[in-house]
Amino acid sequence: MAVEKNKSALPPDRLAATLALEQPVSRVRQVSPARAAALEKMGIRTIRDLLANYPRRYIDLSAVKSIAQARIGESCTISGTVHEVTLKKPRPRLSLVEISIVDGTGVLIVTMFRQPWLAESIKQGDRLAVAGKVEFSYGFKRMTSPFLQELDEASGQVSGMVVPVHPACEKVSAAWMRRIVGNGLEAVSGLHDPLPLDLRLRYRLMSRTSALSCIHEPLSMEEVRQARRRLAYEELLLLELHLMQEGALRGMGKKATAHVTDGLYVAALDTVLPFALTDEQKAARADIFRVMAAPTAANHMLLGDVGTGKTVVAAFALAAAVDTGGQAMLLAPTEVLARQHAKGLGDLLGQVGITCALLTGSTPPSERAQVVADFAAGEIDVLLGTHALLEDDVVAKNLTLAVVDEQQRFGVDQRAKLLGKGEAPDALFLTATPIPRSLALALFGNLTLSYIKQRPLQTAPRVTCVVHKDQRGIAYDAALAALARGEQAYVVCPLVGKDSAERDAASVARRDEEESEGACPIVAIEGDGDLAHDDVTAASREAQILQETVFIDYKVELLHGKMGAAEKQAVMERFRSGETQVLVATTVIEVGVDVPNATVMIIEDADRFGLSQLHQLRGRVGRGRLAGEVYLVSASKHDAALARLRAMETTDDGFELATLDLSLRREGDILGNRQHGASVLKLVNVARDGRIIEAAHADAAALLEADPQLEAPDHQALARELRILFPQSSGNIYM
Repeated sequence: MAVEKNKSALPPDRLAATLALEQPVSRVRQVSPARAAALEKMGIRTIRDLLANYPRRYIDLSAVKSIAQARIGESCTISGTVHEVTLKKPRPRLSLVEISIVDGTGVLIVTMFRQPWLAESIKQGDRLAVAGKVEFSYGFKRMTSPFLQELDEASGQVSGMVVPVHPACEKVSAAWMRRIVGNGLEAVSGLHDPLPLDLRLRYRLMSRTSALSCIHEPLSMEEVRQARRRLAYEELLLLELHLMQEGALRGMGKKATAHVTDGLYVAALDTVLPFALTDEQKAARADIFRVMAAPTAANHMLLGDVGTGKTVVAAFALAAAVDTGGQAMLLAPTEVLARQHAKGLGDLLGQVGITCALLTGSTPPSERAQVVADFAAGEIDVLLGTHALLEDDVVAKNLTLAVVDEQQRFGVDQRAKLLGKGEAPDALFLTATPIPRSLALALFGNLTLSYIKQRPLQTAPRVTCVVHKDQRGIAYDAALAALARGEQAYVVCPLVGKDSAERDAASVARRDEEESEGACPIVAIEGDGDLAHDDVTAASREAQILQETVFIDYKVELLHGKMGAAEKQAVMERFRSGETQVLVATTVIEVGVDVPNATVMIIEDADRFGLSQLHQLRGRVGRGRLAGEVYLVSASKHDAALARLRAMETTDDGFELATLDLSLRREGDILGNRQHGASVLKLVNVARDGRIIEAAHADAAALLEADPQLEAPDHQALARELRILFPQSSGNIYM
């Protein structure tokens, strides 16, 4: 454990220091009104926000090497004496300063661009430390635009061993941000620590004051590591506590249903299944039955890779609800998926005598009125549908189970509205997005979890191939060969309008700033609403060109999210029946489309998608007896982007791909922007911090079991932090 820092002047009132966190950032010394306005544009309004503006990287000045020891191509720190300073102007409006540094073992030439004032401020004989990448040209070792720091006159040593580089803006440079953050640390020095002492001792965690000091003003990279460990644990513990409290609030004061899980309908369903459940499916069913049989409202998530048979497991939960004398609702994100459930799931339940009905936005008014009336009267056991289920006039007689399919496609309010149609119904969430356990615990801490990773049916093999855009003829040839055999093909293209292009530019800028070559700009289309600002003309043009050139002998149609429900359904029916041979589509086909005769998928600009989304898309082919082929077309020249895509060639495991995705991208990119709580995880790296997540999840559960309202004296500071971080808590399930 790193040694805690001793401040020279601790404020006499710890409460005042704690309360200072919520003070406006303008109260910090050296924050002028102009700087406060610039900080506000960065989302920094309070001192708490300022101190949560953690450094994005560190320049380690502790590993000092001589000029002779410094290797070409490596980054290091060199200290020496300035021999000569020269100001040059190779072109109009371009100035550069060359600084020759000697240390007794050699000469290093440092080049600084567009900083002519350095020629006046740095003099011959000055002692400097420079940190950067060593290059070699014109006979000398060189550094271009390194970090410069004057050495302490007395000792000749670097005064700050590790230099933090904070996110900054045009009007507040990184250097000024460093000063302002330091002043902010003074304002809160000695504040109360929200973590109970027993947890800090158990994990050997430094205090919050020391952690903030060490992450912003470290003396070594070990201090950075220990500070990040402490603050990441704090982030996770607070989030887990919040999620668990919110989950408990949903059923508080309400009577939940203890479901019968060994009734007649459940038993009958087992006998009519045309196949036997796998061991994983049986285990998931047992998990679901266990939480449904409890006297408290269940919050359970079933995570399964594409084609693993989550829906049939959910069917048993629906049957248990009916066995108990209750009703169930199943909410799907698209009409295509809802109709598929009505055909498959509805027929299966119908065989055992469970009455089902479908309700979507395109249901005729007279039919809709009858369905709504029958459901309210209890004559319909299971109601399947889309967002139409959320209308106010859709009322259940006795809703005891709510199932949300592809739950990540719905917002918090939508999920809460569905659950609000019963007194305290059990909730079952399904997702085909392969979410590693660490991420699931971090963002779904109020849920119990079950996983299905193996496919129950031995489907035909599926191969994936990455091709450069110049060679996409390879993909077209494969599609033409499949069409000649009587099969069908998808061509998937992301929609990119003006707003999307601007978002991508911002994403690229952020990536460059954070020096993360693998963090590619991602188009993540989760539902029709996300397409509101996109231009479909590019996809329309693509469909037209393919019809007139590549697939001239076959029928090509276009499917995208801006189409009306009836039009989308008609296009899908023509493709499903084989009337249309090639479907040009957006990611609206990511889920809910099951056409076994479609064997080839070409994904244009594949580098714009996340690996998890690509895996979801390719799950549309190779679903039957016929082998599937997937071609990922990319024009990218970035090695990291292409290496990321090639991972799709080597594995068909969605969870493995999701873990890789997490190592390259932000958590919010994996799950979309509807996931409440992700914004508080500023320091957590889900791919790396699995053990911290597990510990925080277990500790939060233990704390709430012993003190549900966090009213004990040792927990009051923790409760206050929760109120500050999550002021909008209203008893909904936040995910």
